[in-house]
Amino acid sequence: MAGAVLVACLGLVLYGVLGTEDGTGDDEPKVPTAAVIYEVTGEGSVDVSYLGRSEKGTATVEKNVELPWKKTVQVPLGRPPTVGIVLDAEGGQARCALAIRGKHVQSSTASGSYGRATCAGELPAPPSTDPPADNG
Repeated sequence: MAGAVLVACLGLVLYGVLGTEDGTGDDEPKVPTAAVIYEVTGEGSVDVSYLGRSEKGTATVEKNVELPWKKTVQVPLGRPPTVGIVLDAEGGQARCALAIRGKHVQSSTASGSYGRATCAGELPAPPSTDPPADNG
């Protein structure tokens, strides 16, 4: 009985290793991306949330980030690049900024205790992979 369980487990492990095409296990489709620069300036520390390539609709959150902070990420076309900041209890003032392909898109300022600011932009939808419709 133990031998049968061992063989079954080994089979599942081998299926998991050999069953992926590239061996990475990355199921995320290859979508065109655009370079997005997120930047936060000010004094003190903030919580920063932002969207990047590896996210599947959820944001990456970095807590107690010392300012200034800057990150360049690749965002899939069709997803809105967004960066949000939240000041801590001590407050202060911080500014978020967003640039797409090197061009400034938006900035916003947070101030006071637990102040918040969000910057967002638009990316074009990825090119369609569907064949053209036959109208005739």
